[in-house]
Amino acid sequence: MRSGALRRVWGMVYRHLALYRRSWPRVLELMYWPILQMVVWGFVTAYLAGVQANTASVAAGILLGGALLWEVTLRAQMGFSISFLEEIWSRNLGHVFVSPLRPRELVAALMAMSVIRVVVGVLPAVGLAWLLYHFGLFSMGPVVVLFFAALLAMGWAVALGVVALILRYGAGAEALAWSVLFGLAPFSAVFYPVSVLPAWLQPVALSLPSAHVFEGMRAALLHGEIAWGHLAAAFALDGFWLAVMAWVFMRQFHSARVRGALLNIGE
Repeated sequence: MRSGALRRVWGMVYRHLALYRRSWPRVLELMYWPILQMVVWGFVTAYLAGVQANTASVAAGILLGGALLWEVTLRAQMGFSISFLEEIWSRNLGHVFVSPLRPRELVAALMAMSVIRVVVGVLPAVGLAWLLYHFGLFSMGPVVVLFFAALLAMGWAVALGVVALILRYGAGAEALAWSVLFGLAPFSAVFYPVSVLPAWLQPVALSLPSAHVFEGMRAALLHGEIAWGHLAAAFALDGFWLAVMAWVFMRQFHSARVRGALLNIGE
């Protein structure tokens, strides 16, 4: 990426960072849901440990690990989608594209904001999980970084699809920014293996990168093994879904530009 493109991407990122610099409620909101999810699943783990003591460490790893890693996907998708919605809510989208900013540079800036929101939102929950429940997510080793990367990419793919729908249908599709990933959670095998699902649903689950990540997480926690096959499948599926959703996004972006929707979307 050339220096001019990098300056434009940084300008978009800085525009969003400036919103957080002077608004502590925005920063608090980033951490609120990951910490709340961690606390709830931590209490569930404590209950299970009281029922059957020898399941304590396994339950803690599977439940807390699943909850924390799923938050990476949620925060990545919401960070991307909500940063785009901020441009709509502030009536700034038309101004953005009057500038030399290209669509791919906007996507790069939204991805950067997504990473920042994931770090600010999830890392405090990871630290509290260690302090309150003695569960270290990074005890699985460096493979956790690969889990994070695969789930980030999935969140971006879903967010590109959500943004494309917003460009096509306007304000009527905004609610998808908060809800669409919850619909994928049952098929992502966050807290249970894919084999638990009905046979006809298992191919659907295995078409999602997240299912392979969580299968790999359980292999690391239960057997101390790195499931390279699942990781390779997760990244391959990430590449496929990112390519598909990027194509959908570009088609809807050009359609919105032709219709003049970039100037009045959300009104």
